[in-house]
Amino acid sequence: MSDYRRIADRIADDIATGRLRPGQRLPPQRAFARRRGVAPSTAGRVYGELVRRGLVVGEVGRGTFVRAAPALGRAGQTLTEAAPGAANVNLELNYPSAPGQPELLAPVLAPLLRPDVLAEALLPAAATGTAAAREAAAALLTTPGWRPAPERLLFTGNARQAIAAVLASLVRPGGRVGVEQLTYPLVKEIAARLGITLVPLAGDAAGLLPEAVAAAHRTAPLSALYVQPTLHNPTSLTTGRPRLLHLAQLVHDLDLPVVEDRIWSFLREPGDPLAVHAPALTHVVDGLSKRVAPGLTVGFLVVPSHRVAAVAGAVRSGGWSAGRFALEAAVRWAGEGTVARLVKAKRADAARRQRILAEELAGFTVRSDPGAYFAWWELPARWRADTFTAAAAAHGIAVTPGPDFAVAPGHTPDAVRLGLASAPEPDLRRALRTLARVAARRAGERTGP
Repeated sequence: MSDYRRIADRIADDIATGRLRPGQRLPPQRAFARRRGVAPSTAGRVYGELVRRGLVVGEVGRGTFVRAAPALGRAGQTLTEAAPGAANVNLELNYPSAPGQPELLAPVLAPLLRPDVLAEALLPAAATGTAAAREAAAALLTTPGWRPAPERLLFTGNARQAIAAVLASLVRPGGRVGVEQLTYPLVKEIAARLGITLVPLAGDAAGLLPEAVAAAHRTAPLSALYVQPTLHNPTSLTTGRPRLLHLAQLVHDLDLPVVEDRIWSFLREPGDPLAVHAPALTHVVDGLSKRVAPGLTVGFLVVPSHRVAAVAGAVRSGGWSAGRFALEAAVRWAGEGTVARLVKAKRADAARRQRILAEELAGFTVRSDPGAYFAWWELPARWRADTFTAAAAAHGIAVTPGPDFAVAPGHTPDAVRLGLASAPEPDLRRALRTLARVAARRAGERTGP
C-alpha cells in the first residue's frame, strides 16, 4: 500500500475512534508534512484521499475539517436525547408517503398477480416500454402548454438511471457539463462514474444565469447542461417563464443539449418545462419515486425525436431498463387515477409540513417553497455546516450538510438541507424545535433537551 494511504488509514482510525471529532480542524498541509516527516506533496495526497473517502472537507481560506459521521437510523422513531451518531429522526431521507397510500396502491396491483397477466408482466421490457406505458406517461407529464409525443418516451428503472443514460449518450469521458452551483448530489456521482467534469454555474433569485452558461461555454465548450428549473433541489427555487425563455434562446444559439430534471415538479400546479421552448435540445427526466413510492418505480425520459435511438442505446448498454412489472403497475396507477389522487394528497401533506417548518424555524434564514418537501437552511454565522450536522446528530437528528450539494470543491455553503417528507409530523415538529435550540447556541455549547 502507498505511504500516503497508510497515513490516511491512521487518520481514518482516529476519526472512527473519536480521537479526531466532527468539526475539528486538521493542521495546514505543510505543518502536517513537517510533523509526519513527509514531503508536502505526500501530505496533499493524504488530504485528498481523506476528502475522497468523505472523512474531511476542505474550505477555501478556512482549512480542512473532520466531517460529521454519516448518521444511521430509522425515520419515524420518537425523538429522544440520543447518543452521538444515532438518528432517531432522519431529515436526510425524503420519500413522501400520503396517508392511506398502501390502500390506494394495493387494489391496482391485484390483477397483475393473476398467472396469465403475471406471465406477461415478468417479460423483459425494452427502453421504449409498451404502447400503453408511453400513452400513460405522456398523459401523466402533460402540462397546460405541453404534451410529450408518446414516440419520444423512454423508460428506465428510476430517474437517476434516466439522468445517467442521457448524460452517457451526450457526453464523452472528459467532457464538460454545466450545472447549478448547488446540485442534486447523485449527479456528482454519476458524472464521476462517467468521467464527466461538472462546471458550476452561478444563479440568482430568478434561477440559473444565462450569462454564466455563455461564459463557461466560451472558456471551453460545454457538452450539455443539467438543470432543475422546477423546485430545485436543495433550494426549492422555481425558475420563472422570462428566465426560461432567456435560457431557451441561449441553448438554441449555442446548440447546447439540456437535461431538464423535473422529479419534484408534481408538487406545483402544472407549469410548462423548458422543453416547451427548446424541444429539439431538451431531454426531460421525471419518474414515479416521489409521486408514488420508491420501492416500485419507473424513470421517464422525453427526448428529442432525433435522439430516441441514441438514448435508448445508452439505456440498454447501461442496464438501466425499467422492469416490465413496474411499467404495468404504472400504467394501471395512472389510468385509474391513483397517481392523481396521490399527487393531490402529497401536495396537501407538503403544505402542512411547510407550515410546521415556518412555525418552528421562525426568525432563521430558511429558503423554501410553500409546497416543497425540503428546505435550505442558511445557518447562523457562528455555525459551519459540518459542525451543525454533528451537533444535530448528537440529538438524534440527521440532516444533509450543504457541502454535499456544492459542485466546486472548497466553496461549501454554511447551510443544511432539511428533508421534510419522511418523518411523521409530530416527530418532524419536535426535531425542528430541537434544531432551532441547537442553532441558537454557539458551536461547541451543550444543548439541553
